[in-house]
Amino acid sequence: MSSATATKYDVFLSFRGLDTRRNFISFLYKELVRRNIRTFKDDKELENGRRISPELKRAIEESKFAVVVVSVNYAASPWCLDELVKIMDFENKGSITVMPIFYGVDPCHLRRQSGDVAEQFKKHEAREEDLDKVASWRRALTSLASISGDCSLKCEDESKLVDEIADKISKKLMVVTTISNGSNLVGIDTHMKALNRKLDLNSNKGLRVVGIWARGYNGRSALAKYVYQEICQHFESHCFLGSVKRISHGRHLSHLHEEFLIRIQGEYVSKQNLKNQKVLLVADDVNKLEQLDALAEDFNSFGPGSVVIITTQDKQLFVSAGIKLVYEVELLRFQKVCELIRTFAFKKRDISAALQLVYYRATNLATKWFGCISGRSS
Repeated sequence: MSSATATKYDVFLSFRGLDTRRNFISFLYKELVRRNIRTFKDDKELENGRRISPELKRAIEESKFAVVVVSVNYAASPWCLDELVKIMDFENKGSITVMPIFYGVDPCHLRRQSGDVAEQFKKHEAREEDLDKVASWRRALTSLASISGDCSLKCEDESKLVDEIADKISKKLMVVTTISNGSNLVGIDTHMKALNRKLDLNSNKGLRVVGIWARGYNGRSALAKYVYQEICQHFESHCFLGSVKRISHGRHLSHLHEEFLIRIQGEYVSKQNLKNQKVLLVADDVNKLEQLDALAEDFNSFGPGSVVIITTQDKQLFVSAGIKLVYEVELLRFQKVCELIRTFAFKKRDISAALQLVYYRATNLATKWFGCISGRSS
């Protein structure tokens, strides 16, 4: 989803109706609606062989958050897995935030695809003619299980779990609403001006590799996504490769190449065609030189005017890779936080409660955009 695309829903619910429609999902949906959180809940589950409708794809794209409730029979449903692939595609592009809920299942079994999940995939492989599709289901499920989420096995009271999830979504929406308003992106124009000088988008002289460094992962990642969404339209093909560290964990480095080819967007995309194209690649959260070397096999063949943006917490990585164009994200100044407090606090009658709310917003804004809070502790 481009930065210009408006969100229609706050939350998209993905679930297996057989397991959760009449209990957990019913309670969660009711609570979200009660809190005026715009929630999309599909009440139809397609039969095997039918494709996800354009309307459903659009609902995913037009949502800020995807809450994926993985239950015992979730991975047994081709429909749910197709939906999950779409959700993770948008997550990888940085246009939606995914919140997994592990309902009656162990996330380790999903990640390793063992136990019941292994049996479910054996049946998929026996039924499906398109084994590439099954492989995409496996990747999506593994990626989802690698994201931290709530687990019902650790909670004895489901009503308490529903409240906790609704609270988290409400708080996240406060931050997203604040950030999505351009006037509240503290210092973002200054950062973009400085980055644009290094990116030199009007140049067609060759490949430019630019590094972004910041202590806090959230600030670094958020800035990388913002830059990507702002400049991707200037390129013939473009790819946001989110969380390279997570993608590479426990896998052969050739997997990065596969992920790049899956996620790149453009009219004519193949390794041969990319040699003549102006390409944008943003590789977020790189933590090893070997990952850069693996990606270099792809981006060294990009056409003139191409740009590669690498983000990392390790400054030495840029030195080792010979990357000289590096932008260091400055910390959020305390005065900016004070401005936020003055903006929000006195709109509330209960000043104490307002200050608590504003402190939460200010802290999260600082953390998400500039890595300020988490950066000081790392």
